[in-house]
Amino acid sequence: MRRLLFVCLATFLLLVLGGCRERRSVSVTHDACSLVSKEEVGAVQASPVNETKSSERSDDLFRVSQCFYATAESNKSVNLALVQERTDQENKRSPKDFWKEKFGSYSGNEQERDRKAEAKSVEKEQGPAPKKVAGLGDDAYWVSNRFGGVLYVLKGNAFISIGLGGTDDEETKLKKSKALAKKALQRL
Repeated sequence: MRRLLFVCLATFLLLVLGGCRERRSVSVTHDACSLVSKEEVGAVQASPVNETKSSERSDDLFRVSQCFYATAESNKSVNLALVQERTDQENKRSPKDFWKEKFGSYSGNEQERDRKAEAKSVEKEQGPAPKKVAGLGDDAYWVSNRFGGVLYVLKGNAFISIGLGGTDDEETKLKKSKALAKKALQRL
């Protein structure tokens, strides 16, 4: 009887102590190539995709999955990257924290954002400030560069970036990037 009581007490303690541990949310990791199909990229870029090249790397904080869509017209290729939290270790910073550091100063009211962006632009000489894009994910920004730009979209505790090749103007590239982002967000 004593032995049974001891076993019951030990089991109860294990259950209680196990329930007191901090629980980490279980997150599903995705491959970037699974977020947008070859056909969808081909339709948006008006050039069939010949192949996709998937790559993945992890650093101390994040898992980055990348997909390069090589199109028949090589200048219309697309690069999609997905940044997620590493699930195999405890992280002190999440992709959402990183997002706040990079884009947080651009999310205020328009005058304040313009003032901060101008100060940052002059300070770092990185080019134009990111442009807020409404209606995508939890938050989204278009960052111009000499090739057109890259669309960054935050959803939950992950974000994607989409860069397009081609000779389209910046406005057209943004429109095409948004179309691909909507597809990717449905599967994220």
